[in-house]
Amino acid sequence: MPREMPPVSEIADAYRAQHKKRLSWMPWLYYSLKPAHRAWAGEWQAQVQDELRRLETVTIGADCFIAPEAAIFAEPNRTVVIGDRCAIAAEVFLHGPVVLGNGVSINHRASLDGGRHGIVIGDGTRIAHHVTVYAFNHGIALDRPIAEQPVNSRGIRIGRDVWIGANVGITDGVSIGDYAVIGMGSVVTRDVPPYAIMAGAPARQIGDRRAPRRK
Repeated sequence: MPREMPPVSEIADAYRAQHKKRLSWMPWLYYSLKPAHRAWAGEWQAQVQDELRRLETVTIGADCFIAPEAAIFAEPNRTVVIGDRCAIAAEVFLHGPVVLGNGVSINHRASLDGGRHGIVIGDGTRIAHHVTVYAFNHGIALDRPIAEQPVNSRGIRIGRDVWIGANVGITDGVSIGDYAVIGMGSVVTRDVPPYAIMAGAPARQIGDRRAPRRK
């Protein structure tokens, strides 16, 4: 006996669920959807973002994509501000205070915690997967166990149009200048000048984006 095909509506629902998953892990695809798909995806995103606004102290700009699998937490006095046309992928951890400029993208499983003094990220910056940005640090004195050490926070500033590669770590107190590039796997422990190309652990400057490129 030939196997019966499931109803067309059931197939369509399964396809849409899979497409939502695809968008959650690759949110840049949201902005290239055909109008018919953008219509249902826009309604879905409105629901996701409205629920987030209801539950957390979050401001979300226009035309953003936020994966429902993202974990965004913003208690009073630890607000999260998301600019226009930002994209936040699946399993991102975002804890305020955090301010994202316009057009910021954060790829899957990145982790950002604003500590007490916050993280500020400029327009157009791209953050790859598994990046960690922690705006706080524990003391390490020997007068008490690590679990009892005081926590301090100075805050982190990341400029506009910065590219932060996969698996980068950025420590508290660091400022990264506009147009900088941080290479994959780097650990940034000191301020980064504008246009710098950084790599290594700890990261050091290996180039300048304004310098002529060798062919």
